[in-house]
Amino acid sequence: METPVIEDMIDFCRLPKDTLVFLLLVIYFPVGICLMLLRIFIGVHVFLVSCALPESFLRRFIVRIMCSVLGMHVRQQNPRSRDKNTKLYICNHVTEFDHNIINLLTPCCTPQFEGSTGFVCWARGFMEVHAALGRGAIGESLQRYCSTEGASPLLLLPEEDTTNGRAGLLKFSSWPFSLTDSIQPVALRVARPLIALSTPESSWLTELLWTFFSPVTVYHVSWLPSVSREDGESSQEFANKVQELLACELGLVTTKITKADKAEHIKRKRHALPQTSTSLRPGSIGLGFTAQGTDEPRIAQMAQQVKDVLPHVPLSVITNDLAQTSCVNVTITNLLEYKEGSSSEDSEESPFGASVNSTFPSTCAQTLQPAAKSFGKSAVDRHLSLQERKEALYNFARRRYIEKYGSDQEDSH
Repeated sequence: METPVIEDMIDFCRLPKDTLVFLLLVIYFPVGICLMLLRIFIGVHVFLVSCALPESFLRRFIVRIMCSVLGMHVRQQNPRSRDKNTKLYICNHVTEFDHNIINLLTPCCTPQFEGSTGFVCWARGFMEVHAALGRGAIGESLQRYCSTEGASPLLLLPEEDTTNGRAGLLKFSSWPFSLTDSIQPVALRVARPLIALSTPESSWLTELLWTFFSPVTVYHVSWLPSVSREDGESSQEFANKVQELLACELGLVTTKITKADKAEHIKRKRHALPQTSTSLRPGSIGLGFTAQGTDEPRIAQMAQQVKDVLPHVPLSVITNDLAQTSCVNVTITNLLEYKEGSSSEDSEESPFGASVNSTFPSTCAQTLQPAAKSFGKSAVDRHLSLQERKEALYNFARRRYIEKYGSDQEDSH
């Protein structure tokens, strides 16, 4: 299956593009408004009931029925596969209410590392984590929580941001997989008629109102057998293995696109929108943008190939260079010669304080930085040393590219 680009994984428009579906939405609109107002009234009572009743199977059953009235219908598959001894659930991220849906089926806690705190955090069903304690202290606290006898399991979303759930999974962060050696994968599918599930930069309150407006939102939860870490397996390798399992269950594709890449794409998209009325060259905007350029899919595919060879370079930098060169080899050479472009990538830090770049093998980083044997005494010697260094960098990237895609495809570009 072809690797998707960021544009395929995000819905930037809430309204449908199909003309017939849009007409159906226009007809449904008055009904949706009345339904939303009614559900707001019912939703207040659902919140009060959930606060009044103690945690139990009866409470979850009542709230689940009431949530169906609110348009949030929950189904589950293979509930017998749920391991009661597992202290960590790993789920893909589709909507702002994924943790609430899983909590309707089984008690679990989801920590919130950023966003609203206090009453709003508690009302949304999150477990508040005080970032002021330090990232190292947060990791130790979660590890102690997982080892506490009788505590509810943790539910973590390693994608760290939502997708539309139709194309692929964002790259899983490795830090959740360092908490325990055994986890329970949970595959979540979400379907909704007429309108998109979510859009970038929409608040959770906006998403809740659209959920009330929609006739129904169906959450389908599949419990996969628990997975244990193998001897000598790193946290990132463990994360990649679980990501593959969830992608196979959901019929999606695993990607190397991170939360930071998505944020960068949204930022560039927002800045590019005011320029759509002016003339726009094909391939002149970032990865996956809906420009009129016919070269956009080809550039996106080449950008992913360069990303595989140079994973430390952000997709936005790669795409900008490809828009000028339209050649994988030339772009790789440019990025190796002008490495200051890669230094602009923001280091995404986990709650443990570890940079995303730390997940790449240290041997690759060492190989990509061959040093000269000595500092030349003359300008000619120093120039030759620089040329040798550039040649070594290029040869390494070329070998890595050929190993992944083969010499035939490399020659074609």
